[in-house]
Formats: sequence, C-alpha cells, structure tokens
Amino acid sequence: MAVENLDRIICEHPVFHGLGDQPCLLISGCAKNVRFEKGEYLCREGESADWFYLLRAGSVALEMAAPAKGVLTFQSLHEGELVGVSWLLPPYRWGYDARATERVRAVAMDARCLRAKIEDDHELGFQLMMRFTPILVERLHGTRLQLLDVYAPAARA
Repeated sequence: MAVENLDRIICEHPVFHGLGDQPCLLISGCAKNVRFEKGEYLCREGESADWFYLLRAGSVALEMAAPAKGVLTFQSLHEGELVGVSWLLPPYRWGYDARATERVRAVAMDARCLRAKIEDDHELGFQLMMRFTPILVERLHGTRLQLLDVYAPAARA
C-alpha cells in the first residue's frame, strides 16, 4: 500500500489549492490523518472548535436539534469537502454536530496550531478567511433553507 504525502493532499484540496507551496507546507504542519466509524461524531455543538476536517472518503451529516422536531440534518458533506468553519472565528465553538454517516477518512487540521500560524502571518490569515467565508455563507444558506422547510405551515388538503 502506497503512503500518500499529506503535504500534497492538503495542497491539492479545493480549499487550499492555488495557495502556494510555502503556505501549504506551513498549513500541513498542523495536520494528521484520522478515521471515524459510522455514527461517530467529528464534533458536538457547544464544544471547543479545535479541529476541522478535510474529507477524503465517506459522508458526514451536519445536524442540529430543533424544538419539537428532534435532530435535523441540514447538510450532508462528502469527499473533497470540509467539515468546520467555527475554528476561524471567536468564540471558537461548534454551532452544530457533525456525525459520520459512513466510515470517514479525513485530514484533521489542528485549529489551535493554525490560528497561531495565522497570528504570525496575517497575509495567510487573510487568504484563509477569503477561502473559508464562502463555505460559511453556503452553510448558512443551507441551514436557512432547511429551517424554512421545517417550520413552514403544513399544506392544506
């Protein structure tokens, strides 16, 4: 079995692609490979957002508790996507649960490590903010649409 180069995986991931070799190598110093089995949580709402994940295989459900409705999945993420944007903005807390819906292989990024690096390199921080903001906006849109569907009045017969 061939061992894949973590630096290459990170630099080729859509969120970091085109960032440049030096920034990618800096970022990859905060990375490790992880696995989650079906049903395991990558994060839980309210916990400290000290990691985020680049999905390499498998699927993850982003979930939230809805009064009188139970747990709702507001988005499903798959290979090539990213789990977690809460690491970038204070108070660095997860706003939702992320649960593996099948076995997941991912690159876990140590957010504390990365926050320290962007504190020293504000240009890198700006570049990451520009790359993560569209993901954040997309997640907010998805959540909004899900809430509209959940709380819409029942159709009349």
